[in-house]
Amino acid sequence: MPRYAECNAILQNPAWSHAEEPELLHPGSDILDLPASFLWMEPPDHTRLRGLVGKAFTLRTIEGLRPRVEQVVDELVDRAVAAGEVDLIEALAYPLPLTMICELLGVPAEDHPTVRRMSAGIARGLDPDVLLTPEEVAARTEAAREFIEFFGALIARRRAQPQDDLISALAAVEAAGDRLTAHEMLATLVVLVVAGHETTVNLVGNGVLALLRNPDQFALLRDNPDLAAPAVDELLRYDAPSQLTTRVATREIELSGHTFVPGDGVMVMFGSANRDPHAFDEPDRLDLTRYTGRNGVNRHMSFGLGLHYCIGAPLVRLEMEIALRALAGRAPTVELLADPPAYRPNLVVRGMTELPVRFTG
Repeated sequence: MPRYAECNAILQNPAWSHAEEPELLHPGSDILDLPASFLWMEPPDHTRLRGLVGKAFTLRTIEGLRPRVEQVVDELVDRAVAAGEVDLIEALAYPLPLTMICELLGVPAEDHPTVRRMSAGIARGLDPDVLLTPEEVAARTEAAREFIEFFGALIARRRAQPQDDLISALAAVEAAGDRLTAHEMLATLVVLVVAGHETTVNLVGNGVLALLRNPDQFALLRDNPDLAAPAVDELLRYDAPSQLTTRVATREIELSGHTFVPGDGVMVMFGSANRDPHAFDEPDRLDLTRYTGRNGVNRHMSFGLGLHYCIGAPLVRLEMEIALRALAGRAPTVELLADPPAYRPNLVVRGMTELPVRFTG
């Protein structure tokens, strides 16, 4: 459904289930062999598993990562500026969230490229199977197999020799008598690595492209660096890194004059809801001040709403805020070298293949 009001009503109503998405988009597919994550679970399993993992993503915990994120961003931006011409996807959008999620989980630095390859293969495979080539389905199968083997081995090592990382913490929770199993740990990592990492890659890329296409807003950010935090929400609204989700009615539901019976499915279009003129003033205009505390501004849909609101949202916000501050304050003039840039074929997780830019001045 494309309109904001209907999307909001569906996402906020637990009578709409998310558990059927694998069968809706991938009927009879091998993706069903990937550990079922709480991304597709419903209560009570969803509540329990999300509660365990959510302890690592509180605002206070994530804010403690700020110095490290700033260090990573500064190094990446300085290197890009010194190079002059770069693909900003490769120079910033990918390495920033990849470094942070891998360090949070405890993945050794030499294995970061492996994690990126697996994540990309699975992310592409989240699109409906009808849109995938046989080669892409095969690549998803291989990526899923490699993911299970790689992280299964890492979980085993952390059980034997715990370290100060999230995988060790999750293993300790299981050892303390909770019902978090190895299968559930793998399911959790699918969400954190694939959904969290790929979302941030596309947010950085899409957000920078929006600023380059709207130089008045980029200039406003340069002059007002404290706009970086509210700017994240506007950039999420303006060009959502995740475009859609699905729900299935679990009982008879009346919505906008239509009766849905149990088993009826709907597709919730984040990008369309975020540009609904009934919900946002001048929705097609980028306005970095839109979320600066003014009352009555609707929340964007890009992190979802309700039970399945993105658990990694605080980390995504932090990474993007710091990236915006660095680009606005440390980088000279940025010129877009290709417009439109090349996009990946992905539908669910939307972003560019590359974003070539030139730093001058």
